[in-house]
Amino acid sequence: MTDRIIQWASELQSLAQAGLYYGHDDFDRERYTRIREIAAEMVCERSGIPVEKVKELFCGEVGYQTPKVDTRAAIFIDGKIVLVRERSGRWSIPGGWCDYNISPMENTVKEAREEAGLNVRVKSLIAVQDRAKHNTPEYIYGVVKIFYLCEAVDGEFSRNIETSESRCFGEDEIPDELAVERCTREQIMMCFEAYRCEGWTTRFD
Repeated sequence: MTDRIIQWASELQSLAQAGLYYGHDDFDRERYTRIREIAAEMVCERSGIPVEKVKELFCGEVGYQTPKVDTRAAIFIDGKIVLVRERSGRWSIPGGWCDYNISPMENTVKEAREEAGLNVRVKSLIAVQDRAKHNTPEYIYGVVKIFYLCEAVDGEFSRNIETSESRCFGEDEIPDELAVERCTREQIMMCFEAYRCEGWTTRFD
């Protein structure tokens, strides 16, 4: 269920950030700063996240606020999808935030290598999604999620600071313990559909 308070706080934060970036009047900048503080306090009150942490998230960027980009590598080996176990103990499709200096596709290859130990070839684009429409819990910033269909070239998993295990799962073997903030069962099933469909049409929000 959409939390309107979080949505309003996020919108206030976005407006305040733009005002601080484009505004030049000192009194207006003081007002924008206070609006951003109020937005952080609203999120803190609603979520229980310490206000210092919320302010860190809110104040970490400058300029016009835009969504973050998250890429996911749907890697299939012998008809099964590769999932990695994260530090939380839950499973997800390998992926993560897109680095500022590489393309989304390059980022997908990098994340597959880092999290699953696999060198992959990106074959096609599965979906471009607005995270808020598919994943929970709500974030206080926007996220665009990009899913790529990949094939493994070579490589071998080794335990790392992000993931403790990598395993292949069939469509009827998907674990219940999913990191749903990163990928849901529905998103995994979508990747299976794309893998089976030769003429897959990219899904987008």
